[in-house]
Amino acid sequence: MPSIGPGSRSAPSVLLVEDHLALAQTVCLFLENAGFIVDYASEGATGLHLANTNRYDVIILDVMLPGLSGLDVCERLRRDVGVTVPILMLTARDALEDKLKGFEAGADDYLVKPFDLPELQARLLAMTRRQSGALEQKPLEVGDLRIDVRAQSVTRAGTGLKLTPTGYRILLALARQSPGYIAKENLEQEIWGDALPDSDTLRSHLYQLRQVVDKPFATAMIESRQGFGIRLLGQTG
Repeated sequence: MPSIGPGSRSAPSVLLVEDHLALAQTVCLFLENAGFIVDYASEGATGLHLANTNRYDVIILDVMLPGLSGLDVCERLRRDVGVTVPILMLTARDALEDKLKGFEAGADDYLVKPFDLPELQARLLAMTRRQSGALEQKPLEVGDLRIDVRAQSVTRAGTGLKLTPTGYRILLALARQSPGYIAKENLEQEIWGDALPDSDTLRSHLYQLRQVVDKPFATAMIESRQGFGIRLLGQTG
């Protein structure tokens, strides 16, 4: 199985960290035939090293890995290293609690095994397109929240907020629409495109987003209303 360090090439580069050899070979072959450049690691420590030393467009992490788990790798990349590359988790468990753990660690999306390879490809392409999309010039401000779209950084009341890439995109979509509502279905379409997740995914990301944007502050800004959708409100006093 090839392990090619991604350089300055136009093809999407992927790091796959998966200990099941037969599955990893199948995924690598499929993605390479689809035009991706693939690096591969069979355990967490090697995956963490590759993610720290190379630049990828997207990372695929199996949750259950020998030694360092996929959740540990994801959390270290996000919190210790500050990697903002989109991360897709692979898991054999579809319970909400397990999915929440992945999102808490910093994952952007997940697929439950067994999965269809075309769906994996669609999700990866959607994630890489969102990551490489054109940045706006002007910062967005809603109340005391400020989004620097060029730097992809967020502050509230002057305090820097650490968001996952998907959390950032959700907040950006809400800020653009503020103070109007975005219907749940429209927000999912904007964030995930045609590769729509299941019903737990947006709810999980919103929960994590509220922990960062609202919980440490006196006034909540993210509001959900049945029949209307979700919106971001500036402080009223």
